[in-house]
Formats: sequence, C-alpha cells, structure tokens
Amino acid sequence: MMELLLMAIVCAALVALLYRHYQIPIRHRWRRRQARTMCEQLRGPDRDQPAALHYARLRAMDPLAFEELLLEAFEQRGHRVIRNRRYTGDGGVDGEVIIDGRRWLIQAKRYRDAIKPEHVREFAMLCATRRRRGMFIHTGRTGGMSRTICSSADGIEIVSGQRLLALLTGAPFEADGLPSRDLPRRGPSGFRDRTVQ
Repeated sequence: MMELLLMAIVCAALVALLYRHYQIPIRHRWRRRQARTMCEQLRGPDRDQPAALHYARLRAMDPLAFEELLLEAFEQRGHRVIRNRRYTGDGGVDGEVIIDGRRWLIQAKRYRDAIKPEHVREFAMLCATRRRRGMFIHTGRTGGMSRTICSSADGIEIVSGQRLLALLTGAPFEADGLPSRDLPRRGPSGFRDRTVQ
C-alpha cells in the first residue's frame, strides 16, 4: 500500500513538471536557450573581448532574446526573476527582478542610436503608477533629455554602457547605481553609462 502511494506521488510530480514545461511556448524556450548560451559566452570565453564587439552582438540579437538575456543575467547573480507569460501586451514591463527585497521593473531596448526620451518618460510614469523602482536597460546612447527625465524621476535607473557589460559579464554591478569600487565614479551627469559605438 505504501509503495502504491509513493508511486502515485511520483507520477503526479512528473505530470506537474511536464505540464509546467509545456506551458512555456516553444518560441519562449528557444529564446531562453539563446539567452542562456549568450550569457554563458559573455561570462566565459568571450568576457574579455572588446566592448564594441559585445555591443554589436547584443544589437544583432533577437529583441525578445535580448530581454531574456537580461533576465538570465540577473538569475545568474542569484536574484529572483519574474517573467511575463507572453512577450506582447506586457504593458511596457519586460520582466521583474527582486534585488535585496526590492522589486524592480525591467524595460529592455536594443538601440543602435540614442534612446528616445519619450520611452524613458513612459517607463518612468509606469514605475510611478505601480510604485516600483525601474531599470531602463539599453544598448544605445543616452542623450541629455533622457538623462534629465531619469534624474527627475524617483527610482529609475538607466543601465547601459559599462554598467550593462558589467551586468552581463558577471563583473560587479550595483542595481541602485551606487559607486562600486570596480566601476568608474559617476560623472557630472550622475550616470556611468558611456557607450562605445
């Protein structure tokens, strides 16, 4: 009787795992695999490549796989990540991460040029509405208008340039933008996100 009960519990657990696995659409699994592979490369053999090469690779990625890459990088650091059930219709939030008990909203953008200030403004308003901190993470350049919007909004961080590479390569990274001994100090604008083009 005990063996039968144990067998039923094991079968129920297997069915639950299979159901959970197949609840994730195939495209999501493909993008997660791509992100996991890229994360392993950036943290391993490709870590010391020139920054320009890293940016070129990031900008060439599928935009949704780039979102997954950022979430994977936070998971690799031991943070709890909350993924959206779907990529479209996410309301402007590409995922969430919990760092030191604080929930951060993530907005990911793959830019080649300067980021659009209206995107930063919309994300800042979304974070204010939800009463959450937010990280606007991108591969482009941060213009003066975007910096002004970010500095006037409470709890919004722009992560790009060296901070983005630190996040992805496993180097020291501070979510709240506080200076780390291994990162350059803040400049006059209050940010450390010089992006190599």
